[in-house]
Amino acid sequence: MKSNQNSHSLSVKLGAAFLMATSAIGPGFLTQTSQFTAKYLASFAFVILCVIIMDAVAQTNIWSVIGVSGKRGQEIANAVLPGLGVFLTFLVVLGGLAFNIGNVGGVALGFDAMFGLHEKIGAVLGGALAICIFLSKSGKAAVDKVAQILGGIIILVMLFVAISSKPPVGEAVVRMFTPERPGSMVGPMLTLLGGSCGGYITFSGAHRLLDAGYGGNKDEVSHFRQSVLTGISVSGTVRILLFLCVLGVCTQGTALVTANVDAITSAKNPAAEAFRLAAGNLGYRLFGLALFSAGVTSVIGAAYTSVSFLKTLHPYVREHESQFIVGFIAFSTLVMAVLGGAKKMVIFAGAVNGLILPISLCCMLLACRNPKVVGKDYHHPMVLYIIGWVVVIFSAYLAITALPNLGKLFS
Repeated sequence: MKSNQNSHSLSVKLGAAFLMATSAIGPGFLTQTSQFTAKYLASFAFVILCVIIMDAVAQTNIWSVIGVSGKRGQEIANAVLPGLGVFLTFLVVLGGLAFNIGNVGGVALGFDAMFGLHEKIGAVLGGALAICIFLSKSGKAAVDKVAQILGGIIILVMLFVAISSKPPVGEAVVRMFTPERPGSMVGPMLTLLGGSCGGYITFSGAHRLLDAGYGGNKDEVSHFRQSVLTGISVSGTVRILLFLCVLGVCTQGTALVTANVDAITSAKNPAAEAFRLAAGNLGYRLFGLALFSAGVTSVIGAAYTSVSFLKTLHPYVREHESQFIVGFIAFSTLVMAVLGGAKKMVIFAGAVNGLILPISLCCMLLACRNPKVVGKDYHHPMVLYIIGWVVVIFSAYLAITALPNLGKLFS
């Protein structure tokens, strides 16, 4: 019996980790990384390093507070300041909706790369598939399993193509610490940070653990930290592999391949084009599979987490949670099918969610030393607390600096 319980516990924690990771590794994550790597080349390693560090700090702080309190993000924010949770809910749901429209578009781009389907047909099929997975008999357990399987597929595809593209790893390591034109990377850094842990993403796995019965005392914090660090490791690994793949395509040794850079930056599906250039039609089809996998899991993750914020506002939402999640997915699918333009939407959504991060992290840091939220026996690590405020200040600076220039992200 104990073995079964341990197995179930591991499955839930891995499911939460992969739900967060695959929510982060959505179409926006893939499109942003490819687009900006082609533009900044090896120097973009500096942005990736900074984003992974800030991602780890932000999410470990947030998951720790949620774990010890046993409360959802919006409930914690309301405990810090009445009404703040409602404001946070509005921001997260708005950002989640923007991201989910792009996620549906990402599934459509995946179908296009695999089978040549028209974008709008792929969007409808993707939305319908996500709804079917969510409504399957095993429900949330199916979401956990699908997230793990598709997350594994993404990593294997990235590893294969990263090796095939033969990137200049040595130069990337050097530029990680000595980037060229670092001041020009503020906008991309905000976009990648938002796509990694902004908006709903940072709460997705933590809320899943709460729904599975975890959280509510200091002994539970270790479960949340193990899960979040696993998820960050997965998303960070995929980010690095994708960067190396695109970098290898855009360079031969250290020489720039201008034709490949132009092909990637102008493509409607930049990451897929990079994979085609690296590994031919096989790479293109494989990336279609990876993009499809990332899109489907992100659609479910965005809808699930956004509604998990809404359901504390009114009992009606809690009583009809499944219907609201289905409605969220259906509305996102309808908007994508009508408007199209997945590439622009996923980049913009990352920037929007990046604007939310300093607010959500600030709420959690204010709560982590409030005994009414975390209890009298819990002591939040001082190092994590201090570095957390550094991330709040830096991400707020990125947001303020990049806000007037968001339109340039589309050029």
